Amino acid sequence: MQNAGRFFMEMTRYMHLTASDQQMGTAPPPLEKPYPEDGTFIQLPPIDRVHDSTTSLLEVIEARRSIRTYSQESLALEELAYLLWSTQGIMDSRAPHFTLRTVPSAGGRHACETYLLINRVEGIPPGLYRYLAFSHRLIEIDTSSGIVDKVMSACLGQPFVRSSAVTFIWSCVIYRMSWRYSERAYRLVHLDAGHICQNLYLAGEQIGCGTCAIGAFDDEEMARIIGADGIEEFVIYLATVGKKKM
Repeated sequence: MQNAGRFFMEMTRYMHLTASDQQMGTAPPPLEKPYPEDGTFIQLPPIDRVHDSTTSLLEVIEARRSIRTYSQESLALEELAYLLWSTQGIMDSRAPHFTLRTVPSAGGRHACETYLLINRVEGIPPGLYRYLAFSHRLIEIDTSSGIVDKVMSACLGQPFVRSSAVTFIWSCVIYRMSWRYSERAYRLVHLDAGHICQNLYLAGEQIGCGTCAIGAFDDEEMARIIGADGIEEFVIYLATVGKKKM
């Protein structure tokens, strides 16, 4: 469709919105995607095990860059937990209506889910995992030997996916947002993804990591990799993380 972007912006203006399910009295959806209770879980350590940095926030902001080359050093499990808490940590929950997290989200709906391609994290076998924010755990998705190749291929062959310690993959469960905001939700979830990724850049900088956001990926293939349908849940953003080369 020609001018699809303009059509999207037009049809998500308030004058075109339909009534939301919240306005119609429908009960809200869960604030976290369901997961199998018999899955393989990894409990993450508390985030206070990461030592406080003496670097000021201003220094972190000024030092932030997109970094595509990394050392072969592994992330500590505590460091991964810190990055996850910094990007999706739950500070208060008023389920099923909203949560207060370490990043802003329209109406506190937080429609994003976090998946991780782990290459080098101490104590975790390489593979694809999902972060369960409410219990601060990981659940194993796919630890087959070819998973890194699949993710790199879906990122249009960008090689730093393979060399990173971790690649963050953020999906969006759109109804979690559209329940409240109708079609406007499709605008809002992109803003949410930006908030999350910027926090990853800043938290990573604080612990000596470089980060690089990825917007170039095959939407359908990436959805298949994480087990999403690409419609009700779709991948919205990615970012690689790794220890900086000295």
